[in-house]
Amino acid sequence: MRGLEEEFIPSTPGKFKDKTYYSGNRQFHRCFASTSTMFLWALFLLALTASYLSFQSFMDSGTRYLSSTWESLHWEKQVRDSAQIHRVNGMSVLVTGAAGFVGSHVSIALKKRGDGVVGIDNFNNYYDPSLKKARKNLLNLQNVYLIEGDINDVHMLAKLFDIVAFTHVMHLAAQAGVRYAMENPKSYVHSNIAGLVTLLEACKNANPQPAIVWASSSSVYGLNEKVPFSESDRTDQPASLYAATKKAGEEITHTYNHIYGLSITGLRFFTVYGPWGRPDMAYFSFTRNILQGKPITVYRGKNRVDLARDFTYIDDIVKGCVGSLDTAGKSTGSGGKKRGPAMFRIFNLGNTSPVTVPMMVAMLEKHLKVKAKKHVLDMPGNGDVPFTHANISLAQKELGYKPTTNLQTGLGKFVRWYLSYYGYRQEKSVK
Repeated sequence: MRGLEEEFIPSTPGKFKDKTYYSGNRQFHRCFASTSTMFLWALFLLALTASYLSFQSFMDSGTRYLSSTWESLHWEKQVRDSAQIHRVNGMSVLVTGAAGFVGSHVSIALKKRGDGVVGIDNFNNYYDPSLKKARKNLLNLQNVYLIEGDINDVHMLAKLFDIVAFTHVMHLAAQAGVRYAMENPKSYVHSNIAGLVTLLEACKNANPQPAIVWASSSSVYGLNEKVPFSESDRTDQPASLYAATKKAGEEITHTYNHIYGLSITGLRFFTVYGPWGRPDMAYFSFTRNILQGKPITVYRGKNRVDLARDFTYIDDIVKGCVGSLDTAGKSTGSGGKKRGPAMFRIFNLGNTSPVTVPMMVAMLEKHLKVKAKKHVLDMPGNGDVPFTHANISLAQKELGYKPTTNLQTGLGKFVRWYLSYYGYRQEKSVK
């Protein structure tokens, strides 16, 4: 088959006839007539070509315009449909970081009970984006519309709040990880500080203003040695840039609450784990390396003391997030004008039962039926803290928060998911 270029080239070139027996006048006349005709034809062809190109340009630009308009209208419809509430006294929630670990679980939980949910995520490559894409597929199955965008995009946020009168915002988008802050500090400022302010500005200007629940971190307790950690404890000694940005977030949200009447609830998460978790977390990377026969590095603190974490199962965290949304008071401003004081709260969401890292590894070995190859090293000065332990009495009182999954059970659920998701057959993995 000939290509389009060949199709518009004549298959037989025109022939030039040289008749030497024509008289001079006749030859001149014919030549003049031929030249005039050719000139007219050339003008005609030029005009036709110009008309065609002009028409084609018009059609292309029109198509782009219609396509853009159609995509915009279609986008707006998807946002509105996803934000639609399907239960009495339900809420319409904008979830940032919705393709993330906690964000995807919270979005699905809200949607399943009939709340309207619209998600945002920028799908950055801090860890394998394919896992976020897989979580996006889970959201699609629940009819949660997920926008690929950055919370620093002022125009996108303004458009969203113009389309939907969100009653609540669940802000979970953040640059996570303690150690990565030493490699890429700007990403933490971009997401955890600038992104937070951009979002708060959008919420402040919205009418009505939504109530906001957002993810702080247990890392704000920093170098505190008093345990368990309580919300009233000092949080002015961060051990990492990540912790410092979360502490800054708590101060920033307090300011917006005080000046603009935004209802704000901060949640200090304690080492969240479970199915669909983050690959940069120790339990996740340990599982991968153990199955692949690679050594794992287990750090210990001063005086050879084992590190300990208050591991909190994802389902328990989701209950705390949803409980926070359900009990959040309304914001008291509109269009940036405060009418009265608004709710401001901070809660610990932990499990209250710290487990040492070596004990966690032993549990993984049991579930995987594989012995780990361990390298035990002293903890480097990378911002990690030796232990975390949550006092959750305030969350129990105000939210009815009560964790029910211990680490042994939770790791079992995680391992079953991991083997299924990554295609391992456990009987072939044992050694």
